Amino acid sequence: MALTNEDLLAISQLLDVKLKPIKNNLRDINLTLENDVLPRLQNIESCYTTTYRRYQSGVSQIEAMQADIDVMKKVITEHSEKLQKIS
Repeated sequence: MALTNEDLLAISQLLDVKLKPIKNNLRDINLTLENDVLPRLQNIESCYTTTYRRYQSGVSQIEAMQADIDVMKKVITEHSEKLQKIS
């Protein structure tokens, strides 16, 4: 059984009718992604990278503070021992 041009045209029109809601949904999804989701993701990424840089630079400060605290503990312990001997 061969399909005529009329049959093919009817199938084409039927497919167009059936696919129209899908095309509309895809358009809506693309608009939502473009106008809502992508800007939010860019904002999240910006906040994350800013926070990461701040923490990354803070690591060296924390290490320096820890070194200072270790020195202070040692000096305080030595001074406490000296004061104990004097008393």
